[in-house]
Amino acid sequence: MCGGRGTRLGTATEKPLVDIAGTPMVQRVRTALATSSVDTVYAVTSPHTPETAAFVDGHCIETAGNGYVADLGAALADDRVSTPVLTVAADLPLLDGTAVDTVLGVHSGNESLTVVVPVGRKRALGLSVDTVSWYRGCRVTPAGVNVVGDGPDRMLCRRDRSLAANVNRPGDVATAAWLLAGD
Repeated sequence: MCGGRGTRLGTATEKPLVDIAGTPMVQRVRTALATSSVDTVYAVTSPHTPETAAFVDGHCIETAGNGYVADLGAALADDRVSTPVLTVAADLPLLDGTAVDTVLGVHSGNESLTVVVPVGRKRALGLSVDTVSWYRGCRVTPAGVNVVGDGPDRMLCRRDRSLAANVNRPGDVATAAWLLAGD
């Protein structure tokens, strides 16, 4: 998913193309997916991200750019896509193939799976938190990785740095680069 405006980030660069330690975030996510068991990848772009669409050069699904939920619905309506489908936000610069395969390994049948991270984990890493909900008595926030299916909904709570590091605010850029430098 790489069609949002990225207004919280406050940069002139399209959010998916923001450089983290020498590489645009969308490229880092593409690399993670390429090293996972995922077969086919489509970049869900919008009129807000024309440079991102050009950067990924093909395998795009163009949406209206009316927000994450609307754009996801439009992507799911595309004839090339069938559920269950893994969705990944383009703002996960620490994502790796192992984390993707872990999520896919936990998913079963045609269920929908929402991956969340404990709020305390994100804060301990120095990352911003915008949306908070509760899961088994723990405050959690969406990771930006989900499986959309037609079956029942389930949550998966993970503490992995690779899933915790969403870049939504200016401070998250520096934190993600710092976390990558520690590898």
